[in-house]
Amino acid sequence: MIHILKRRFGLLGKNISYSFSKGYFTEKFNDEHFKGCSYENFDIPEINHFTALIKNNPDLKGLNVTIPYKEQILPFLDKLSKKATLIGAVNTIKFTKKGKLKGYNTDYYGFKKSLKPLLKSHHKKALILGTGGASKGVAYALDELGILYTFVSREAKENIIDYNLINATTFDNYQIIINSTPVGTSPNIEAYPAIPYEFFTKKHIAYDLIYNPEETTFLKKAKENGAVIKNGYDMLIFQAEKAWKIWNK
Repeated sequence: MIHILKRRFGLLGKNISYSFSKGYFTEKFNDEHFKGCSYENFDIPEINHFTALIKNNPDLKGLNVTIPYKEQILPFLDKLSKKATLIGAVNTIKFTKKGKLKGYNTDYYGFKKSLKPLLKSHHKKALILGTGGASKGVAYALDELGILYTFVSREAKENIIDYNLINATTFDNYQIIINSTPVGTSPNIEAYPAIPYEFFTKKHIAYDLIYNPEETTFLKKAKENGAVIKNGYDMLIFQAEKAWKIWNK
């Protein structure tokens, strides 16, 4: 009788029935090479439920973390990778052999790998819409690519401009516009960030971290004005495979 080692993984988040990760890893684990592996959603209403979740699931080997817990999870972890420390957000947790929880960030890797093929010499500066956990991985990737960036939020602060300040000159100065907010995610697909889309040109890249729907209203409106568009699907594939490597090293 062959004993199949059981290995449980999952996604931590809030309102995550739509999740990419569960479908992706469940399909991956259907392969006979991954017998005994399973993946499930852990949908919790607030982060302080995490402690009980861990206690009730002692056989977990790894978790992905999504909105809104990429930053809130940090105090619950025993250790962070160097990059997760620098980024200040975690989207992958490894349960070590000693039972410790170590946080990693694979978002930055997925974003960087998916953006790089689109870059041309004139793509010098980026606007990052949103300041949440996802935006931090994006900013770190842009740093590594040597692209300057400014955050956009509803309230202006240091290195953050507010949406009302975006105009034609902004679009002249920033050739990459990245939506790191959840605005436009299914089922609210008619929603889109409040920016002047008429100033997009064929020299711009519009990148949306959202993957469902495949083409958000943000991307549609940018494309209508000639921009090169990219959704978050490839980023998710790349970050998921990086997480799988971390869980297995």
